[in-house]
Amino acid sequence: MGAPSPPVTRYAPSPTGPLHLGHVAHMLYVWGLARRFGARILLRIEDHDSGRCRPEYEAGAVEDLDWLGFHYDNVLHHPSPYRQSDSAAAYYEALEKLSRAGLVYRCDCSRKRIAETAPLGPGGERRYSGFCRDRQVPADRPHGLRVRLEPGEERFVDGFLGPQSQDPESQCGDLLIRDRAEDWTYQFAVVVDDLRHGVDLIVRGEDLLPSTGRQIRLARLLGRPDPPRFFHHPLIVDERGMKLSKKTAAGPLADERKRGRSPQEILGEAAFRVGLAPTAAPLELDAALALVELSRADAR
Repeated sequence: MGAPSPPVTRYAPSPTGPLHLGHVAHMLYVWGLARRFGARILLRIEDHDSGRCRPEYEAGAVEDLDWLGFHYDNVLHHPSPYRQSDSAAAYYEALEKLSRAGLVYRCDCSRKRIAETAPLGPGGERRYSGFCRDRQVPADRPHGLRVRLEPGEERFVDGFLGPQSQDPESQCGDLLIRDRAEDWTYQFAVVVDDLRHGVDLIVRGEDLLPSTGRQIRLARLLGRPDPPRFFHHPLIVDERGMKLSKKTAAGPLADERKRGRSPQEILGEAAFRVGLAPTAAPLELDAALALVELSRADAR
């Protein structure tokens, strides 16, 4: 018998804006845990939102990774199976599988209507009421596509946060997988991509924890019997306690580079701001990744 295949993880930026310090903290956790578990790292471009994604942001993300010293194990060609905009055939194949099982229906509800009528589920999320489940929305009317979710808990163990239990149906209701602009949703595309790329180690921010159960459920409907290993890491927040993001005008890494800051300074600040290091002193990449390797991750 041959040696078992190494785990596979991914770094998957969305090219809707430039990378910033919060992304660097995420890189530290992805590459640090990959090194801890001997995993391969795939770079995937999550450009499913055709209205907001820009090729210059993709190019900038690749340049930032190279400048900081983060190397990955695949190559982005044009086109590439690691770019969501090049992956329509895979998404249609998954859609067909769900449709054959009788799980997909058309939905013409607008965001405004859902905001006005959907009840608040656990955690304050708007839960889709199922208004279109049995309406038979005509195919020639602008519509999205939803997957029927039945009540039931999804249990998993997070490597940082411990045992978790979520009921996707009570959280969000039937899951939107394609919107009325005919863009595939994040929840759908990421599950299909992780399945076809063999990703079994998922490292991401704590803000995405509430979506884990629905992704596990959707993956099971597509044929994945066991969930991948999850690690949801802390986030860098601002003085108001808000997550650093493109929407909160976090400073682009390219601007920091133009100001003459070194990769080591950026890595040290990211490690400090996310709670890995006691000070913001500059760090070499190996030293920063070692902080993640020695963190409270569950090694099971």
